[in-house]
Amino acid sequence: MAEKTPDFETLQIHAGARPDPATGARQVPIYQSTAFVFRDADHAAALFNLQEVGYIYSRLTNPTVAALQERMATLEGGAGAVCCSSGHAAQLMALFPLMGPGLNVVASNRLYGGTVTQFSHTIRRFGWSAKFVDTDDLDAVEAAIDENTRAIFCESIANPGGYITDLDALAAIADRNGVPLVVDNTTATPYLCRPIEHGATLVVHSLTKYLTGNGTVTGGAIIDSGKFNWSNGKFPALSDPEPAYHGLKFHETFGPLAFTFNSIAIGLRDLGMTLNPQAAHYTLMGIETLSLRMDRHCANAVKVAEWLERDPRVAYVTYAGLPSSPYYDRVARICPKGASSLFTFSLKGGYEACVKLIDSVNLFSHVANLGDTRSLIIHSASTTHRQLTEAQQIAAGAAPDVVRLSIGLESAEDIIADLDQALTQAGA
Repeated sequence: MAEKTPDFETLQIHAGARPDPATGARQVPIYQSTAFVFRDADHAAALFNLQEVGYIYSRLTNPTVAALQERMATLEGGAGAVCCSSGHAAQLMALFPLMGPGLNVVASNRLYGGTVTQFSHTIRRFGWSAKFVDTDDLDAVEAAIDENTRAIFCESIANPGGYITDLDALAAIADRNGVPLVVDNTTATPYLCRPIEHGATLVVHSLTKYLTGNGTVTGGAIIDSGKFNWSNGKFPALSDPEPAYHGLKFHETFGPLAFTFNSIAIGLRDLGMTLNPQAAHYTLMGIETLSLRMDRHCANAVKVAEWLERDPRVAYVTYAGLPSSPYYDRVARICPKGASSLFTFSLKGGYEACVKLIDSVNLFSHVANLGDTRSLIIHSASTTHRQLTEAQQIAAGAAPDVVRLSIGLESAEDIIADLDQALTQAGA
């Protein structure tokens, strides 16, 4: 009888976690150390030459962070993973080995507002650019790709609207054009969606959100599928000789782990976007209950979204878990365990009603975050998407008359009661 592959619920607890060989500690220790002692001079040289895997300096590698990286790679079904200081850092590090001056990324126009700003303005300082397209319009995606395109970037479940992306279709376009599909899987988590199974090359996460789940730390991760041909002539940082390592060729040397090793040996080394070991420890503990929390998040979101959709004070609800959503049919294929708990709704009273609603909630926390155990609320147009034009806000699902909800783990009845009284005050 073949050995059974452990289920997700088992892997979220055990992947990357082993009893500490020195003490027998069952939980992964926090290795709060800047540097690590070498056995001898040859050992040090081998580590610095990338001839041996081990620990040098916590900007590059740390045992607590390494445990989290192994867990993330396992849960996403990837070959390797690199953790860093935030979700925004993960996005930049994902693009760093792929891009160069004059090159571009084709990006969904339904992205978190901070990502739109990062891609619209900040990456231009590197000489990179982004082309924003509606990823539901596959012809527009294909047309946007040119000889300088080096990636397609999207979110599996778009923030703030909760729209489900057709990852299989985008992966097919990426494959035809010899570029990687990079998927931000923050809102879905690997429990609800596994983008690599739908053809994604790289998966990025803000660990800050559902994965940690308690609003205590910031962190990011990049998971490499290990399946992309980096030697197709478009990615010299991964295929050509690297001067800093005496001509080593990452793809030729490390194969499926080429991107992972490059992101540690060059990305973390030079960009310094390091995840601290205490944050990694909190995230490891959070992931242990991920499946339980996501099931409850999704169940609560369905109840709240259904109630809002029936309320005459509400113009519309964007939750993909509702049969009325144009994305409802994609849920079973892309996110078979649920559509997560992030969505928006529009108030008939417009912008002013949104502001009054925000100021009237009691149970909800008005914060710029999502994926917490607590229910969270924000008016995206005046906060997270404030830097965008109104046209960009509308395209991103953050119009001025829209409020974003991140439904938590409280009683669904209490969540609804708080929204009910706040809606009453907003319409007064």
